[in-house]
Amino acid sequence: MDQKMKMSALEMALDNELKERAFYLGHAERTRNPIGKAMFLQIADDELEHYSRLKQLHGKWMEQGRWPEALDLGVRGTAIGETLRELVAKAAGSPESDADDMEALRVAADFESRGVEAYAALAMGMDDVREKAFFELLAGIEREHYLALKDAQEYFLDPSSWFTRRERHGLDGA
Repeated sequence: MDQKMKMSALEMALDNELKERAFYLGHAERTRNPIGKAMFLQIADDELEHYSRLKQLHGKWMEQGRWPEALDLGVRGTAIGETLRELVAKAAGSPESDADDMEALRVAADFESRGVEAYAALAMGMDDVREKAFFELLAGIEREHYLALKDAQEYFLDPSSWFTRRERHGLDGA
């Protein structure tokens, strides 16, 4: 992948991170479900961090005309899976969720799935090990978001089955 294509892909990633953040904030505001709200806010925060790191990278790359040598591009991992488990453990009964919540989770999972594919493709197109590692990290975090969103879908559809699977209850009485 040449420098122009890399820069174009990076600019697309910046745009996507902002769009995804706006989507998550909008649904966090709309939902009455405390679990959905917390999950959407957590992912929105993660997307803002991705955007900030990508913006730093973009600025330095434009300035230097190449991948920057001295820029901390570490991205913290996501706590979305843990956040979901903690909130569900505290929830009393089945949370209120509606068709809009389920649709938001479906759309969000699709966003994240496409993010995984896009960042993995970027990683594969990079020559430099640092470039490759950075985009692989972002792909991994987007995958964690995807899995947490699918987990939340399962929880909202059937909380008792979700608890049974999570708690690994045995049916043999042991």
